[in-house]
Amino acid sequence: MTEQQSSNGLEPRPQRDMTRRRVVVAGGAAVAAAGLGAAVATTASAGETSASASSATPSASASSASSPSGEVCYRLTSETTEGPYYIDADKIRKDITEGKEGIPMTLRLKVIDSDRCEPVAKAAVDIWHCDALGLYSGYESSSSGGGGTPPTGTPPTDAPTGAPTGAPPGGGHQEPTDDKRYLRGTQLTDRHGFVEFTTVFPGWYRGRCVHIHTKVHTGGKLTDDGYEGGHTCHTGQLFFAEEAVLDSAKVAPYNTSTTERTTLDEDGIYPGNGAQGGLLKVKYRKGKIEKGVVGSLTLGVDPDATHDGTDL
Repeated sequence: MTEQQSSNGLEPRPQRDMTRRRVVVAGGAAVAAAGLGAAVATTASAGETSASASSATPSASASSASSPSGEVCYRLTSETTEGPYYIDADKIRKDITEGKEGIPMTLRLKVIDSDRCEPVAKAAVDIWHCDALGLYSGYESSSSGGGGTPPTGTPPTDAPTGAPTGAPPGGGHQEPTDDKRYLRGTQLTDRHGFVEFTTVFPGWYRGRCVHIHTKVHTGGKLTDDGYEGGHTCHTGQLFFAEEAVLDSAKVAPYNTSTTERTTLDEDGIYPGNGAQGGLLKVKYRKGKIEKGVVGSLTLGVDPDATHDGTDL
């Protein structure tokens, strides 16, 4: 019940785009939730490079070099598969919850032109993800697989052993089977390249780790029917460190799930390269994740490229 299938039963790991372009992360990209107080952050800073040395090797230690605007530069964000459950951008809105139960989450993304090292304004950013129990709106009848037990234990500290759990069916894009559209939405970036969504922390389903899908579109315009025209310059997925997922699994409704879970390290889509691969910076109050989570990331894109995620 997941996205495209490879010979080992999981989605194929996409080829990484190794073009060494410059990508910017503004200091404000990591946002703190009002009232969250002392927080724990689960994140990674891989892919960081100097604005003047964009071919530098990714490192977890940030370079102090910055662009003329004072912003730190990073590499192009990894492209991933679109998956079978995408529905075209027709819900222009910030709040995508539609009353769905789950841990409140604020997702703040920034879109940066990887060549010019500048924010991309008026880009349309789509996000879509499953609910707390693994269902996608528009596809409830085909995204309800299950079996197994909720996650337990502590976050892994080294490479996993054994085979990934679950055996997802393959296939490309599927036509919607119902007219529900919860946990889907589109926003236009502001002049600083930011969009912000109000959603819930995603659950998991068989064969995939916890994730959020995203697309960035440029060159189009808003109409009465949504965002039309232009092209898709980035298709990616946003991921969560194991600590945050395990903490979410302790609270309702996530703790009622009986679906087998795939960890981040076992996932066949996550490229394993930290923020460059879509690993979110996540903040919440330790022991109080049910009060709310803030996730943030900068997406480095080539606005003139086309990456619709259907050929990965």
